[in-house]
Amino acid sequence: MRESYATVLETVAVARPDSKVVTHAGRDVTWRQLDDEASRLAAHLRSAGIGRGDRVAVALFNGPEYLASLWGILKLRAVPVNVNFRYRSEEIRALFDDADVAAIVHDVDLSGEIDSALGRVRRAPVTLVVLGGSRREDRRIPYAAVLGEHEPLPHEERGDDDWLMYTGGTTGRPRGVIVRHSWLYAVTCANSFRLMGIEPPATLEELRAYLAGVPADEYPIVTVPAPPLMHATGSYTSLGALIAGGRVAYLAGRSYDPDELLRLVVDERADTVSIVGDVFARPLADALERAAAEGRPYDLSNLKRILSVGVTWGADSKRRILAHADIVCRDIVAASEGGPFAVNESRRGEETVTGKFVLMPGARVVDDEGNDVIPGSGQIGMLAAPADDYIHYQGDPEKTRQTFREFGGQRWVVPGDMASVETDGTVTFHGRGSQVVNTGGEKVFAEEVESIVLLHPSVRDVMVVGVPDERWGSRVAAVVTLNEGTTLTLDELREHVGRHLAGYKRPTVLVVRDELKRSPSGKADTRWAKQVATESTPSTPQ
Repeated sequence: MRESYATVLETVAVARPDSKVVTHAGRDVTWRQLDDEASRLAAHLRSAGIGRGDRVAVALFNGPEYLASLWGILKLRAVPVNVNFRYRSEEIRALFDDADVAAIVHDVDLSGEIDSALGRVRRAPVTLVVLGGSRREDRRIPYAAVLGEHEPLPHEERGDDDWLMYTGGTTGRPRGVIVRHSWLYAVTCANSFRLMGIEPPATLEELRAYLAGVPADEYPIVTVPAPPLMHATGSYTSLGALIAGGRVAYLAGRSYDPDELLRLVVDERADTVSIVGDVFARPLADALERAAAEGRPYDLSNLKRILSVGVTWGADSKRRILAHADIVCRDIVAASEGGPFAVNESRRGEETVTGKFVLMPGARVVDDEGNDVIPGSGQIGMLAAPADDYIHYQGDPEKTRQTFREFGGQRWVVPGDMASVETDGTVTFHGRGSQVVNTGGEKVFAEEVESIVLLHPSVRDVMVVGVPDERWGSRVAAVVTLNEGTTLTLDELREHVGRHLAGYKRPTVLVVRDELKRSPSGKADTRWAKQVATESTPSTPQ
């Protein structure tokens, strides 16, 4: 489908005006209401001079207003810029400058950091729309006032526009990935149709025909995204549900509460939950076990699947969740730059594994020259997937050349995810290449060690990093949080890891913390972990 996502969403809104589209904090919003809100915001932005190609920052928490803001910006053929709501002023300033932000929609609770950043940006925004704000001053206007002062813009046909998603930031500055809406539809959001066993509509006419067969009070897919909408997983699973004529339900709290998520799944009869790895899955398993032990198990009979995208989740978490829900645990290796590369599906009664996947159609594991890794060779290569000629990083041609490579006359996205191919064709995922610890010439993949550390009954969460060592170059360090009432020594951890992995992969540094620093989407802050491990008194290597 080569139309703007704004037009795709308008097509659904026309077909399902009185159907619910989003539930948040006890409030149901229909397509008619969401479309009206987005169109009024678009009218305000247009009156401020925002037009095609302009970048508009969205710094909001999950809720209908986030979706309305995305849609309103897209209606103008402008480009939304996702802002991490945990960023401090300098990080916000750098992001705004990198994206050349022309306008901002933000929550009033983020005003302090945003105002501080605006004092140092290269380009002053033409308007700031403040959700929850009550004061009008200079270029700043409350979100509610925008809705009351503008008539909604009419629907219109649009072509294939730019979409920008900032990704990363835990090992360096965030990078903006620029794609076309057609790529976004085909590679990510159309997956909702595939989950239902339906071939995604290829045109607006096909989409209208599909929607005509969906009753107004029925929802082909009901999704509860656990991660923030500013993260690709949250936004893409939301948009995927919407274009399929489904609906989404968001947590009312601003931090992840697994019991709230489970209550929402029950109350909204959700069939799909999206998460990002064990940082979401392990607390979810804890909540399920706690509820069952207290004689108040959650009724998950409507739930069909839990999707984890971007960060792999462990076999233990899957096993524990499957004990309480007869579902599919779908673990997907993908990146904002492209994919999906590989998938693992676990079901009740089957063996659950960590890091074992099946390649998606078109994906490969290649060496530096683009040759396929030979199955069973033990060679570790890079996951690659077909990429179009347009996708690139914002303002970073060198990084674009490194990530998007040409092999055999075709362009491939190779973001640095490392894997080997087994004799049976399955793929073992070893993590991101940037998270390799080189110790004495041996390469240790952090995620491989993390998956084993998490199997220890005392460990609740872990980050594995390398710390400097005069003799070996780097040493393997584990920064962990422990389950309540448990302890763990370095010797115990090394013995545990040694039962599963080669000796050189055993951590020689153990640091215990009450909490690990992660982004709202669950991605590890490896810079923080490395600093903590380096500053800690090193344990004696064995």
